[in-house]
Amino acid sequence: MSTSQPDASPQPEDRATPDSLLHARTGTDVSPEDLVLASGKDLTPHNLEWARRKLDEEGPAALDKMLP
Repeated sequence: MSTSQPDASPQPEDRATPDSLLHARTGTDVSPEDLVLASGKDLTPHNLEWARRKLDEEGPAALDKMLP
C-alpha cells in the first residue's frame, strides 16, 4: 500500500491575500446603512446616526477601516 505525503511547499494559490486587496468598495458612495451593516450592528435610528457622524468625520475611509 502506498502512502504518499502531500507536498509540503505551499503553492502560489495557497498564500493569503494581502489585506489591501480584500477591500470590496467599488468607488461608489458609502451610505450610513453600509457602515452600520459592515460593523455588524442592526439598522436602528441610533446606529444610523452613529454612522452618519462617522462618515462626516472620516469619509468613505470609515468603511475601509471596518473591512478586513
